[in-house]
Amino acid sequence: MAMHLTPDNRLKKLIVIGDRVLIKLAKPDERTASGLYLPPGVQEKEKVQQGYVIKTGPGYILPMPMEDESWKGEEDQVKYLPLQAKEGDLAIFLLSGATEVIYENEKYFIVPQSAILMLEREEDL
Repeated sequence: MAMHLTPDNRLKKLIVIGDRVLIKLAKPDERTASGLYLPPGVQEKEKVQQGYVIKTGPGYILPMPMEDESWKGEEDQVKYLPLQAKEGDLAIFLLSGATEVIYENEKYFIVPQSAILMLEREEDL
């Protein structure tokens, strides 16, 4: 059965690798509910951008002990330290570390977590 791509599931085919995060830029004048706002001067001067985390990779691979556990499946042998960034977060990141991609006529940035300076998460504290 062929699966049809819809606006809801079209990004499901994308798998983000390792410690990288897929970000869609926020509009330049967008101010979050809590008032986080990047003035245009900062964006030009510092090459900093803000956008929403769309997808995240599994995280940093943790080295595994060397015991031979051949009874374990492949996926049991790889462990990840999860990322701080989560889907839906607003991220302020350095453009120098980001890679721009166009997917389905939309522009995104692939950003290593190390290039993210700050996150804002909308949740009840």
